[in-house]
Amino acid sequence: MKTQGIETTELKDIMIGFLEQNREGMVSLVEWFLNSVMEMEVEQQANASLYERCGGRKAYRNGYKPRTLNTVNGPLNLSKPQMRGQSFETHVFDRYSRVEKSLQLAVVESYLQGVSTRNVTGIIGKLGAGSISASSVSMMSKELDGKVDEFLERRIDNEMTHIIVDATYFKVRDGPKYVSKALFIVAGVRLDGQREILGAKIADAETELLWEGYFDELKARGLHGVKMVISDGHRGIRGAVERCFLGASWQMCQVHFIRNLMKVIPKKSWGDVVDAIQLALNDPARLNDARSLLEGKGMTKAVDMFDRFQDSLHSYSVFPKCQWRRLRTSNMLERVNLELKRRTRKIGALPNDRSLLRLAVSILMNIDEEWQTGRRYLNMEGME
Repeated sequence: MKTQGIETTELKDIMIGFLEQNREGMVSLVEWFLNSVMEMEVEQQANASLYERCGGRKAYRNGYKPRTLNTVNGPLNLSKPQMRGQSFETHVFDRYSRVEKSLQLAVVESYLQGVSTRNVTGIIGKLGAGSISASSVSMMSKELDGKVDEFLERRIDNEMTHIIVDATYFKVRDGPKYVSKALFIVAGVRLDGQREILGAKIADAETELLWEGYFDELKARGLHGVKMVISDGHRGIRGAVERCFLGASWQMCQVHFIRNLMKVIPKKSWGDVVDAIQLALNDPARLNDARSLLEGKGMTKAVDMFDRFQDSLHSYSVFPKCQWRRLRTSNMLERVNLELKRRTRKIGALPNDRSLLRLAVSILMNIDEEWQTGRRYLNMEGME
């Protein structure tokens, strides 16, 4: 028995190698997967499978051309299908290698700037980027920067009923020292329920003025129709939302609210307090009970935090009930931030702002493609 051109027993051996964290097994698995993707692409473009006789065929197969794709796990040896009658187009190399190129560029830039030379040299070997020349770096930079700028400057034509806002921090070189830079990320949910990465921007801090300026940039690109903004409790975001999105409500992420509350509550009191807060987050009628509990225990900092955010903990409840679970938190962007951290862990610190933006946006572009071609994020029935 064969599966997409590979023996089942052979696939089993590959999977075992992968599960045992064997590098060769992982490379074999990725090679098999990407080759299978190209097989499906060539069937769609030819409108016929291999050796199939049919009247709707658009082109004929003409063997394979070997291609090498350098990745974090080493070089992949792929077989790109060829066709007669029309050229074969694949997204495998562009999409899969976009983030890989960004990683390589960040490492090479660090190397050229003399940052942690010994460590970076080792990373270059792991990334398979040891043979990259200065001219190759320049060409890759120009190509990636064009795609990044195009993505960040594109028009936002769809109405976005909800936007989710967050920032994550990265170490970036600033002269002889490293500083922490904020990467603003904004995602939106369209009228059809699909989600979309709207943009990203590097900033030195999360001030209200900087957030307000970025929201104005998004509005200039066409952002409209916002009914609610979801974020953590950063004062800068909240103030900017109130000024930039008149008539829209603001939802304090309930997960962030609990985390922040736990920081000012003694650990020995977590049990009773967490239960009361959970009940209050599910039922606005219990807010006073939770506040009274905190006040009765003399937790003044927790009471102050409760008073600051309680009017924004249930903004989601004015929308259809089928949306509540997803509108209560900013978990959607939390997962995006985790992926950004995971993919940049090998580098540590970025050599400059442009390198950070190039790498982060390459990852965000991949996530955006998955979102827009995947399942609907929100059920929009009942939205007016």
